Amino acid sequence: MALIPQHFIDDLLDKVDIVDVVGSRISLRKSGKNYSARCPFHDEKTPSFTVSPDKQFYYCFGCGAGGNAIGFVMDYDRADFPQAVEQLASMAGMEVPRESRERSAAESRADSHRKRLYGLLSEADNYYRAQLRHHPEAALATNYLKQRGLTGAIAARFGIGFAPPGWDNLITQLGHDDERVRLLHDAGLLVRKEDNPNRVYDRFRQRIMFPIRDTRGRTIGFGGRVLGDDKPKYLNSPETPVFHKGSELYGLYEAHTTQREIPSLLVVEGYMDVVALAQHGIHNAVATLGTAATAEHLAKLYRYTPDVIFCFDGDAAGRKAARRALETCLPAMSDGRSARFLFLPEGEDPDTLVRKLGQEGFEQLLAQAISLADFLFASLEEGLNLADMGDKARLSKLAAPLINRMPPGVFRQLMLKQLARRTDLDVDSLTAIIAEPAQEPTAPQEPVHAEDDSANDPQTPFSGEDIPDYAGYAELHDTAGDRYDSYGHFDSAPGLGHRPATAKRLKLSAVQRLILLLLHNPSLGAELGGVADLDSLDDPDTELLVNLAALLREHPDYTLNHILGFWRGVHGAEQGELLARIAACDLARPPEHSERDEKAEFLDILAHLEQRIQHERPALEQLQGLLSQGCPAPQDRKRLLDLWHGQLSEGERSPELYERLKQVLSTRTGKVGH
Repeated sequence: MALIPQHFIDDLLDKVDIVDVVGSRISLRKSGKNYSARCPFHDEKTPSFTVSPDKQFYYCFGCGAGGNAIGFVMDYDRADFPQAVEQLASMAGMEVPRESRERSAAESRADSHRKRLYGLLSEADNYYRAQLRHHPEAALATNYLKQRGLTGAIAARFGIGFAPPGWDNLITQLGHDDERVRLLHDAGLLVRKEDNPNRVYDRFRQRIMFPIRDTRGRTIGFGGRVLGDDKPKYLNSPETPVFHKGSELYGLYEAHTTQREIPSLLVVEGYMDVVALAQHGIHNAVATLGTAATAEHLAKLYRYTPDVIFCFDGDAAGRKAARRALETCLPAMSDGRSARFLFLPEGEDPDTLVRKLGQEGFEQLLAQAISLADFLFASLEEGLNLADMGDKARLSKLAAPLINRMPPGVFRQLMLKQLARRTDLDVDSLTAIIAEPAQEPTAPQEPVHAEDDSANDPQTPFSGEDIPDYAGYAELHDTAGDRYDSYGHFDSAPGLGHRPATAKRLKLSAVQRLILLLLHNPSLGAELGGVADLDSLDDPDTELLVNLAALLREHPDYTLNHILGFWRGVHGAEQGELLARIAACDLARPPEHSERDEKAEFLDILAHLEQRIQHERPALEQLQGLLSQGCPAPQDRKRLLDLWHGQLSEGERSPELYERLKQVLSTRTGKVGH
């Protein structure tokens, strides 16, 4: 597989100016050292989108979109990484080189197989379209389409075709040899006979054919609507190496090629619904392919729009399906996203309804769709009497696990407030209800004083008199926080898939703060060399920090622009976006207000994390490490006592270790207990 060399990406980022890249697509206004605009990735009235020519970096403080020039082209043009690099290279007058990496034979075969399937599916697509125009029985299909109110133009736009009657039309046309017949079967276009696996026949016969395209416009499968009495009414391609029903959406390619910005996407049930809506000027409909909406579907939908509307029948089955969709939506409900639910009158579907109401009437119906919050609470409150305390408690128990599935953010907090209003509980109480049960900490043993023979009891090694500075030990614990001063305008630490919708202050964790300092001062990466076991740190962003440190060891001359270019290409869009959000925190505080010594701050955080690493080791290992230092510092003396009394097991408290502990703790005054 041909890869774009990293050195070329670095050179490209050095040559293109992000102001030119962004300015060629949206209108920018000079604002001090930076440029500002209304964000192209969410709807806003006041500009919160900033482009920094110094850092070659963009960021929106409203929705969290951010990155370098490559990232902007990927997000704005909905291009993949190689396509974005190609576009920027063309802009800079550079030719993209390719380098090969060694691939396994299995990888090469799979890649070659997929390419051949794409080619054969494209041939089948052309064949079915030609049959709609030229086959002697094509009138079966064209008359049906005309009866449904579809024009030739809309049929051509969606590539609608015709699979004529007969068992071997496609085989005869495309199956020139055994290898092509095998590929037609692998593409889901042929079926093997159950009683004779050596015999195959056309899967689609006497059906109107709807090609299913991926977001790049490649045909990956088909759906067929029967014209006769055969069953099923709708037939989809099976799962193949290039077609996965759980992640593909019919009509998404057509929707995003028709509209630059998609305010909302309407999820309907059938191909004909999508096409009929487009015929009446509603170009934002997509259909799942015989499955309920999945997390993969939602991830794809929210890449194109912040608002998803699900369309269901108004009967009991439709509402049950809607509740399943709601539960699938909850983990995807980051701030700035919405899901709504539209229930159709009995006996209607989008196809019939849009023909009755027209575009304007149907759009008025869409405006009445129920919000996720309203539908969730309405569903849960069915059969409950909220004037009754027991039913209020039941509602809190029903809603809590659902709200708990939502990502942290403003939306989740608003849902909690809504539940609090309905149950007359305060938000803190509800937060406690939905929180995961915490593991009870081991209670430290109370120190036993030396009226008894403590010198001979390893469980109780010393008294206040035996050990200097023992007084007040019970109140002495490691209370060092793991939060640093706020440097941004977000309401919580940036995480994957979470774009805050409102500007509030952010407190970064120590690890995130270290990452931030590294991004803006890559030379500080040299200071990480002396930290042992950094990858053992128990923190959700440890892997990010370790990978960033490794990159800077290999490329100490990298700037923030280079880092983001590498990250998005190697680690993917979500990881690149996370890194961009952390990097953007520094843009929130004007340079003139910053008098901090960033190296001193970096070393201070590093020392704090080293202490955390020590404290996360097994208690016995921690204690032995501190004892090996000889004369301990005051905070280490307190830590030794904490480890002995509260964390070591009975089996670990040996007499030998006890004697060593007494000796070390008495070192400062020269007093050794006996």
